[in-house]
Amino acid sequence: MGINVSRTADLGSNEWLQRFVGRHHIAHDDEAFWNGLLNYNIVLPENSQDQLNLDSRLETLCQSFIGNNLKTGNFGSLVTVFLEKTSELLSLSDQESNMHVWQTFNALFIIRTLVKYINETGSEFQLLQHFEALPSAELVQAAVELQQQTPAESATIAIEATEQAAAAAASAPVFVDGAKFETFIDALVNLIVVIPVKEFTYHLHLEAVNMLITLLSVHLFAQQPTEKSIVFRTVFKCQHANVLMSALLHFVARMVEVPHTMFGSSSAGSIVFGIAESLLSIFTFRKQQDVLKASNAVGGELSLQFRTHYPLANQSLLLILILTNHCTAQENAYRASLFGCADSKDSPKQGTVSFQIDFSAVYETLCRIVTIDQATLLLYLLLHRNERFYRFVMQQQDLEQLVIPILQTLYNAPDSNSHHIYMSLIVLLILSEDEGFNKNVHTIMLKNITWYTERSISEISLGGILILIVIRTIQYNMLKMRDKYLHTNCLAALANMSGHFRALHPYVAQRLVSLFETLARKHTRLDAQLKEPADSAVFVNVVTTAEDMLQDLSVLEEVLRMVLEILNSCLTNQLVYCPNLVYTLLYKRSVFEGFRSHHAFQDVVQNIDMVVGFFSSRLQRVQEQRGELGVNEVLEVISKGASQWSSDRLRKFPDLKFKYVEEDAPEEFFIPYVWTLVCKYGCVHFSSESIKTVTTDIAC
Repeated sequence: MGINVSRTADLGSNEWLQRFVGRHHIAHDDEAFWNGLLNYNIVLPENSQDQLNLDSRLETLCQSFIGNNLKTGNFGSLVTVFLEKTSELLSLSDQESNMHVWQTFNALFIIRTLVKYINETGSEFQLLQHFEALPSAELVQAAVELQQQTPAESATIAIEATEQAAAAAASAPVFVDGAKFETFIDALVNLIVVIPVKEFTYHLHLEAVNMLITLLSVHLFAQQPTEKSIVFRTVFKCQHANVLMSALLHFVARMVEVPHTMFGSSSAGSIVFGIAESLLSIFTFRKQQDVLKASNAVGGELSLQFRTHYPLANQSLLLILILTNHCTAQENAYRASLFGCADSKDSPKQGTVSFQIDFSAVYETLCRIVTIDQATLLLYLLLHRNERFYRFVMQQQDLEQLVIPILQTLYNAPDSNSHHIYMSLIVLLILSEDEGFNKNVHTIMLKNITWYTERSISEISLGGILILIVIRTIQYNMLKMRDKYLHTNCLAALANMSGHFRALHPYVAQRLVSLFETLARKHTRLDAQLKEPADSAVFVNVVTTAEDMLQDLSVLEEVLRMVLEILNSCLTNQLVYCPNLVYTLLYKRSVFEGFRSHHAFQDVVQNIDMVVGFFSSRLQRVQEQRGELGVNEVLEVISKGASQWSSDRLRKFPDLKFKYVEEDAPEEFFIPYVWTLVCKYGCVHFSSESIKTVTTDIAC
């Protein structure tokens, strides 16, 4: 501390920190003290272990702070110093503001460290008490006398004065009106939205975002609902929700890489910053060109790169998710702001838009990072609730840039958590609600999909690979997760697309019919088990009751019905464009035999039988004339027959149209999920032992 590098091992004996957490009051205008305290460089924690090491070294100091601050009000003095420096920053030029930026950052880092400690060990009310605590008159007088003395005299006076005042102040209650806390929140917002992000301000913006996340983390450590939280009420009544949300989303979209040093090179010539710049080992991130290519990094690896190289974008994204997913049952200005933003290239009517942003930049960034949980969640919110952004995405000519990374997440399902798989599927379902999307995916051709290893495919449409991955997800779910809602969403996406299936790759057609075949075999086995006498069912797991089996059979029949309807929809609307599907149905016609007389499937199977019968008879006639036919010859017969086929022969069914509807009380799913992401992927590391409210299946 004080102009030198502060090593965590030395923190406990640092004189400036000991005075700050000690028993005498330090006035906010004691420039000598604050300059001494705030002129420091520190190795910032980059992971949970770093944070644990720092926390352990600060434990004694923090305990002294808790024991003394309600009497000394030193935390309030520090907050006042921060407020003054922030206010001054708003009016200073770049050349003038270097020292202010550094000291403001240092002040904010100390505040955040103490807030984090209070949250993890105390209560929200105690946190607000520390914000509002004022020193006793005796301590104020002692501080004045202290500033007027020589160092040798001041030490004696400080000890005597604080001992006399401590007893008088011990029983004095601290009243909390929240005024200073509200002013502090406003200052954070101003810092984020007014000061431009430059090389030497980057970490100050990052610290301000981290400060808001740390304040809102009171949710993790308290058991009261957020609507009763003073911290949440204060943050959520902010009058500047639009500009804050705009700034945060801009931080995400721009993805500015972290500078090599904490305060940039523009401060050369300042002795203090000269020291800071020479310490490259303190806070250096090695620059890599285009480190975030989804083709090279997926899931956890990409998340680590994003957090390491673009921490401001990462933290801003997490803060957006916190602000938009809390307090959804009441008016949430942040949520309304995100859902009401518009493309800066449009000219919307005044009063209908919360803020404008370059949708192209947002879209391109999401394409790069959508394999990360928090990016998928932001994409979901924008597609589901922001109609302008949804329309913008539907107009893009490079949809594969967005869809393929989502498919990769599903393909790597064993490496992803169930929430991420679920949200990725929901995004696909929302995309499939648009007919233009369903048509376009079959016109976008892809070559050499190296990450798909089930089979080597030299060329396939985006729609084809999408169908393959969704089918694979259904099969994975059948074996591992057994989640009915996952089945439903997978099949709903396929159903929405089915009326637009075109030029299906032979392998895609095979997988569609094989899906039905696999489900049919399972249905036959389950049905046979249920019909066996109870005493002969010796091989059935004793845990599996007849009621469980009946429920499984009912779900299975719903899924089978949906698959048949998907096949029927394709044949009804696109038969002429799907010869490979007809070929596969002819080859696998036997798999439908057991369902022709089943009441749940009879009507749909009848349509498939009619198509199979029509083309079988044509093939039989040609074979009688030419003999055995090769694959290409069979496809030629099918193509010619399709030109003469009339879909009027088939029984009409309603068009398959499914729309995603968010369940009631979505916060029960989203809030624990969001905070799990904050704990797992954020730059702020919390004590997992103290967390009370994160209950998702992802370990923090």
